[in-house]
Amino acid sequence: TGPVSGGMSEPSAVTVTAQTIAKLARGVRLREDPVRGQTVLLAPERALALDEIAVMIVNALDGERDLDAIAQEFSVKFEAPKEQILVDVIAFVDEFSKRRMLELKS
Repeated sequence: TGPVSGGMSEPSAVTVTAQTIAKLARGVRLREDPVRGQTVLLAPERALALDEIAVMIVNALDGERDLDAIAQEFSVKFEAPKEQILVDVIAFVDEFSKRRMLELKS
């Protein structure tokens, strides 16, 4: 048998690619904060303010479509190159999965 780790794998062990499928981690919610006039990702013990683009990415992470499909949708919507959008979406998903705000499956 090879090396087996007990419990969940570290998020950094997963390489985020165009085929990655992501969704909000258990206990993480997207909420409007009327006091600050912005949208925040709420997780147990913490909150992260999101800009408009981050909110759109989070809303698109349905746990069904891969990042390539999401980037394709955004490229049509915003008339921008899919490759550039995909780079940004991958970077966002990678960062937020490392913060344990997203669950990934590749």
